[in-house]
Amino acid sequence: MTESNLVKRNIVIFGMGATGISVARYLSDIGADFSFADSRMAPANLSKVKGLYPRANITVGEFTDEILLDIDLIVVSPGISLSEPVLQTAHEKGIEIIGDLALFLTAASAPVVAITGSNGKSTVTTLLGEMAKASGLKTGVGGNLGVPMLDLLDSDCQLYILELSSFQLELMSDSLGAVVCLLNISPDHMDRYQSLESYSAAKQNIYLGASVTVSNRQDSLTAPPHSGATRHITFGFDKPMDGHFGIDTISEIDYLYAGSDQLISTQDIAMKGRHNIVNALAALALGSAIKLQNTLMLQTLRVFKGLPHRCESIATIDDVLYIDDSKGTNVGATLAAIEGFGSQSKKNILLIAGGQGKGQRFDDLRDAAGRFLKCGVLYGEDAHQIEKALNSVVSIYRAKSLDSAVVVAKQTAVAGDIVLLSPACASFDLFSGFEERGQCFQHAVLSNNGKLLDTSNRGASC
Repeated sequence: MTESNLVKRNIVIFGMGATGISVARYLSDIGADFSFADSRMAPANLSKVKGLYPRANITVGEFTDEILLDIDLIVVSPGISLSEPVLQTAHEKGIEIIGDLALFLTAASAPVVAITGSNGKSTVTTLLGEMAKASGLKTGVGGNLGVPMLDLLDSDCQLYILELSSFQLELMSDSLGAVVCLLNISPDHMDRYQSLESYSAAKQNIYLGASVTVSNRQDSLTAPPHSGATRHITFGFDKPMDGHFGIDTISEIDYLYAGSDQLISTQDIAMKGRHNIVNALAALALGSAIKLQNTLMLQTLRVFKGLPHRCESIATIDDVLYIDDSKGTNVGATLAAIEGFGSQSKKNILLIAGGQGKGQRFDDLRDAAGRFLKCGVLYGEDAHQIEKALNSVVSIYRAKSLDSAVVVAKQTAVAGDIVLLSPACASFDLFSGFEERGQCFQHAVLSNNGKLLDTSNRGASC
């Protein structure tokens, strides 16, 4: 899909969020005309779009088939489901439907690394970006994380590293030789997908047309299908074969390995938690695929502490450690956090969880909860669902807000405990996003204990 082809097309952009505006900016820069459609009556960016693109036709409100008149290309934002009736009609009419990823891959002149997974993709994307920058490469990092991918395009860029969501991958047909990675798969966005299989299929699209694939050998759902990739690299929490990445234990100390080559002790990695060791292995595997120097990658691992709200250590108060994992928006992420910080010798984690469950089943938390949790403190829209899944194996407290959940945890924890915010849910019942939720948690942790507010004890003391 060349620029010369795009300027001849009749294009409508579905969605006026950050992605939709980045698409408009790109199309405008190459001289292509376009219109906008958004299902909201008053999109937040409506005034901005009118100011930037006064000639563009704009349709707001419920999508109707009239939007499709004289249209031969739709660029759909990832937040809009392909099951929308108007998009089904467009498909039946033979109207081409793409996302911003197709535009980006065609336009990018530098190598592309694409990373997806249910959990850890933001950390691995950012970590690999830091490794590339330490290697002296002018690197564009974005996509589902931070900057929309089309806004990264720069003729001077030497490498692009993209985080991709399942929504962005639904329309993926060819990565055009990208180096790609699928970190893990666990149920997420079950309010959008009919089954784990359909969600997994969207994630697996990342392998289409890849030159190198990187996958998690301990998660069979990440295994690439037969493809034309020239190299397949795996990582895992076990001893690796030549050409792959893993862990081996020497004198009771775990070390990261590339094949038989010892790289670094887990004790020397700045990121904490077992799950972050796997993230480090994935980044090293990707770095090897794009030929980054080991010395510089390992140097980055020694200083990169992770991202805000991703298993971020906030404070130690009265010998109780408080961890902000507000980005833990699904069961898989929370499971990884619990197992990453859990102690084999005692149950010392007080889990704060709750929010919008997104159609998930919380039963997968039960085993880890029974092994590692001292108690659960639940709040938010779907707290009752989590309680139903866990109350047979761990004591549960209910709170009416995140603030009061922190108060309960503070009053219950003793020296040596860990208070872990890892909600296993989306935040939109009470917050604008996981960032605001994490900030609220941090403020509550660092404020005075205060009084117990709006809580009810649903179980024995932890």
